[in-house]
Amino acid sequence: MLRYLTAGESHGKALVVVVEGLPAGLRVTADDVGAELRRRRLGFGRGPRMRFEADELTILGGVRHGRTLGSPVAIEIGNSEWERKWTEEMSPAPGAPSTVLTRPRPGHADLAGMQKYGFDDARDVLERASARETVARVAAGALAKLLLARLGMHVLSHVVQLGPERASEETRPGPGDLERIDASPVRTADPEAEERMVAAVKAAAKEGDSLGGVAEVLAYGVPVGLGSHVHWDRRLDGLLAQALVSIPAVKAVEIGDGWEVAARRGSAAHDAIRVDAAAAASGGYVRDTARAGGIEGGISIGGLLVARAAMKPLATLGRPVIETVDVATNSPAVSFKERTDVTSVPAMGVVAETMVALVLADEALRKFGGDSVAEVVRNRDGYLGALGETLSPPVRA
Repeated sequence: MLRYLTAGESHGKALVVVVEGLPAGLRVTADDVGAELRRRRLGFGRGPRMRFEADELTILGGVRHGRTLGSPVAIEIGNSEWERKWTEEMSPAPGAPSTVLTRPRPGHADLAGMQKYGFDDARDVLERASARETVARVAAGALAKLLLARLGMHVLSHVVQLGPERASEETRPGPGDLERIDASPVRTADPEAEERMVAAVKAAAKEGDSLGGVAEVLAYGVPVGLGSHVHWDRRLDGLLAQALVSIPAVKAVEIGDGWEVAARRGSAAHDAIRVDAAAAASGGYVRDTARAGGIEGGISIGGLLVARAAMKPLATLGRPVIETVDVATNSPAVSFKERTDVTSVPAMGVVAETMVALVLADEALRKFGGDSVAEVVRNRDGYLGALGETLSPPVRA
């Protein structure tokens, strides 16, 4: 199993992630991880914090001379603003903060967290609930992506909706399009929609408001057989849904044509099967459509995997207009303001890639096993080779 655990607060000294279960022999460098962290900072509509809080990356253990050792990998991502601004406010030593935040923001974990843990300061909640925690997840996901690449799998994302503006659904980008997508200010594969999305962000920014949207994650090269139908918590679509909805501000997840397919008749809702002996990843059986998102009965079918994550508009706004209460006096108030983005949907797509990659890497290791990358690859090759040998009926010219 591939497991990971993150620790740290948004404005704390550092975020830390420990990844356990990676096989030995996986080529890893700080540049590999750093490249993924930089992708998370992309997107028109991000706030100035993306410039201030550089990701200071240190691999602390589990990697020697550019290769994993089979032991847990520990990565630290330092906060470049810590010494300049936050050493006293976020100090772990006994003391008291200079400011107590008592006006919880609707749409955040502030109030529920204060009530649950008995805090009188919203910062005790918001620092960990912050989406900044996803930096540590992306570091873990960078390792998962490196492993998936050795197994012939590639994960990418693109923004299909930003606010009210939607991208064309006529064609889906492939692995070779990721650089072009990242070059888009809103990380969309549709150049025409890009202009409308940028304009929508500008309009919301002018009014001190925020925008949500939808990112689609695509996984290519996923072999048949990941996940299982035998238990509710082994189903691949269930694992993906939980992973994606765990991203801060994500409120809905769709696998394949999800919502749209619910309105169709069964005759137009499923993916027809045909034989193609050249399709090794699916054991010689293929679907020409991806209505099920590449998963049937909780098991990957060897085709394109499609998942979408819908993010609500950010609740921290450029102008304090959302009504709340001051919990110190229970009097009406407006929510306090932290530095914020107009939208972080483009970055959410990168985090969504991370979560999908971590799920797929975990299920691939569960399916194929092995203590070294070479052993995992051999086991994968043997499995796919056996599938090809059992293709029946035989393919005829």
